[in-house]
Order: sequence, then C-alpha cells, then structure tokens
Amino acid sequence: MLTELSLSNFKSWPCINNMRLAPITGLFGTNSSGKSSILQLLLMLKQTAESSDRRQVLSFGGESDYVRLGGFRDIIFRHDEKQTITTELKWKLPETLKIKDPSAKEMPTLFSGNEMTFETNVYQDAQGRLAVRRIAYSLSPSKKGGEGVGRMSTFSLEQDQNKPGEYVLNTTSPILPDFWFIRKRGRVWPIKEPPTKYYGFPDQVKAYHQNAGFLSDLELEFEQMLGRIYYLAPLREFPKRDYRWSGGEPTDVGRRGELSVDALLAGRERGRAISPGYKKKKQTIEERVAYWLRELGLIDAFSVRRIAEDSNLYEVRVAKGKGGAEVLIPDVGFGVSQVLPVLVLCYYAPEGSTLLFEQPEIHLHPSVQSGLADVFIDVAKNRRIQVIVESHSEHLLNRLQRRIAEGGDSDRGTTDDQVALYFCEAGRAGSTLTLLDVDLFGNIRNWPPDFFGDRFGEVAARQEAGLKQQVETEGGSGEE
Repeated sequence: MLTELSLSNFKSWPCINNMRLAPITGLFGTNSSGKSSILQLLLMLKQTAESSDRRQVLSFGGESDYVRLGGFRDIIFRHDEKQTITTELKWKLPETLKIKDPSAKEMPTLFSGNEMTFETNVYQDAQGRLAVRRIAYSLSPSKKGGEGVGRMSTFSLEQDQNKPGEYVLNTTSPILPDFWFIRKRGRVWPIKEPPTKYYGFPDQVKAYHQNAGFLSDLELEFEQMLGRIYYLAPLREFPKRDYRWSGGEPTDVGRRGELSVDALLAGRERGRAISPGYKKKKQTIEERVAYWLRELGLIDAFSVRRIAEDSNLYEVRVAKGKGGAEVLIPDVGFGVSQVLPVLVLCYYAPEGSTLLFEQPEIHLHPSVQSGLADVFIDVAKNRRIQVIVESHSEHLLNRLQRRIAEGGDSDRGTTDDQVALYFCEAGRAGSTLTLLDVDLFGNIRNWPPDFFGDRFGEVAARQEAGLKQQVETEGGSGEE
C-alpha cells in the first residue's frame, strides 16, 4: 500500500511534501486545481514501467496508455524546461524483503525491511533529451512504536557533479555502516551507462560490482508495487445488449470499464471467492457486486447469462424491483452501467491493490454517491484494498465523515487514521494541498471557504428572490 507521496514541478504543482496516503484517500477541490494531476503522475510512472522501451525515461502516453500527457514541456511546472521533476514514493511491502550476502557461505541477511522509499529526479538536457539525475531506494522496518526510526538503508545512483557523463553508486546504512559496493577485479571503469527508464540501475552497476546484484530486487519490488495499481477513468463505456467473452482473464476492468463483464465471467470460471467480512460466508465476485447494486438502491436482481448454449455471447440482465421483469442492462437507468465497473474493480482486483478512481460519481444519484463511500470502506477493511479517489461529490464526502463519527467498531464505520481527505486549490503560485482536519465526530475543523460553493449564499439569494416575487405578485393583485 502506498503511504506517502512527494513531488516537485509536475504540471500545476510546484511542490507536495510528504502527502500521507491512507487506505482511503480523497482528493477534492475545484476544476483545474490539480486533483487529477496527482493520479496522472502515478499513471505516468506505471505506464513507463510497463513500456517495452528500456531507453525511454518517461512515457507520456499514446492511444492505448492510461494517460496522454504530451511532452516534457507540457508536464513541467509553468513549462519551464530548465526545472527538474522530482518524485518520491513510500509504500509498505506485502512481505518482508530480505537481502542476503552472496559472499558468505550461509548467506546471512544483510538488510531487511517491509517499507520502501523510491526517489527519482528527471530533467531535460541541453540536447532536449530526458535524463535522470538521481535514483534512490531505501529499505526500512515498519515504524511501529518507533522501532524502525534511524534504520533506513539507502542505495543510490547519481550523476557525478564534476563529470555529468558519469554516475556514482552510493550507500548509507546505520545498520551496516561498513557496507560498501565492492568492485570486481579489473572493473575499475567509471559508470557511464545512464539509469534504465527512470528507476533502474544500469547493467554496468551490476557488472562492475561483486555485491550489487540485490539492487535488482529493489527494482522488482518497485515494479510490483506499480503493477498493483489499477485505474478507472471518469467516462465509462455505454452498456451493450450483448458481450463477447473468449475465455480470457483480464488484469482489470479496462480504463473505461469495458472489460467489466469479462472480469465477472473470468472470476466465475476460475471460482474466485471473496470474504465480505469476519466470520461471514464467502461470496463470488458476481454475488458481491449484486449485493451492492441492491444496497445502493439501483436494482433488485443482477445476472450475467450466456445467450445460447455453446455461444460466447453473454447478456447482462437486471430486475429493477423485487419480483419485477428482467430486462437488459441498456434498458434501465444509465447509472447502473456507470457504477458497475467501480464495483467490479473493487472486488476483482487482487487483495492489496491500489485503485485510482477519477470522479466515480458521474451520472449517479446523490444517494448512490453516498453509498460509494461504504463500498470503499468495505474493500479497505475486508480486502486490504487502497482507494485513491478524485471527486467533486459532497455526498461521498459527507458519508465518509459520518462513518468516521460512527467509528471503526461499527459494521460500516471507519476511523480517521484510515482516511485522508485533501482539498486542492489553484493559485498564482500553483496548486496547493490542504489536509482536511477531521475530528472523531466526523467534523472538518478547517473547512475551506466555499468548498462546495456558497451554499448559505445560495439559500439567502433564493429566499430574497422569493420575497421579491411575492411582493410583486401581491402588489399586482392589489392594483387590479
């Protein structure tokens, strides 16, 4: 799970320092305030890691990628191509990573930890090419009770300040202060090969040193963390009257939710079951999705059926009311098809995943928008799913506040440490980020002015207009 994000000079953000990422992280604010840019940064890192081009420092995206960001000038703050984009991510590992000493007979553990930090600095050189100034990985134990403080081991590769065409490999470790990278005999040449993409140690590092092989393990952990990130865009596919499934198993529901039915069928075929909570009977993905469609008040019955025997065409049938006639999904309200990918992704994604949702409330009734908060709390509690949501929904926020007030011991409640809510705001100096201070009673103590518009001003203006209309009407009646 991602736990912290820092960045500088990315799009409208001059700087974000140590942004805490909780199991449920909400980004709110006006249009063009930088909310989506935070998700775009993560998606740019992910699509670059998945790219087959090892020489491409950053992938700004094409037709089939998660995001299309243009070029370096489009993503650098204020289009200042002399600036450097810096990114730092912290996350918890699913399991403790142990780095062994290959030179010892019994291969004792040199370093171990279950929290990692990655940092990269990317800039554009004089020839207009992207280059990496520094990459660094840190490994440390978890900081429960402060036990991990001061025990972070860092391994970095950075450009030589005196020789920009060369790189220097460094390490600092309070656990093993005498550890250093040992050169192989005869391999005394400087490292001139740049990092692979924006995060990989080049082959020369491993070829020139006896004990640098474990750096590949750090890179792999970073790639696996990005591989656990899934994204759903705000504009989802229109519902279809039939769906063709060839038996494949998609990794997710697709950027626009176009693979939602494929995912449901794959989960059914593979017999995947999920736990809805402690001591509760396991359900299939399809059953859990149907449960939430009922809870959200959208439909009463939901099923995916094969159109004919030996056919690979399927249809999604729903019943609006209890005992009502079943109809195809395009024949009911548009909201069902728009919330379906959200639900499927929440229960189809592997446990421990990080889900990025951009305006999941689009085309949904306010009561359904509120219910999405309960879905997110459910998967965070019972599936260890992390949700990072960018939203304009006051109803979703209000439900999160209510569940915090109810507390983590209630069936659908949560706690303030499990939720991080932010307000993004655009200003002359760029976007700024404010952590909303939510108390134990669900109250936001630093509510920004006009967060969701001037509600009291609207009510006052409406009442004033109504009184004016009343006076004019009564005055007109008196004249007659």
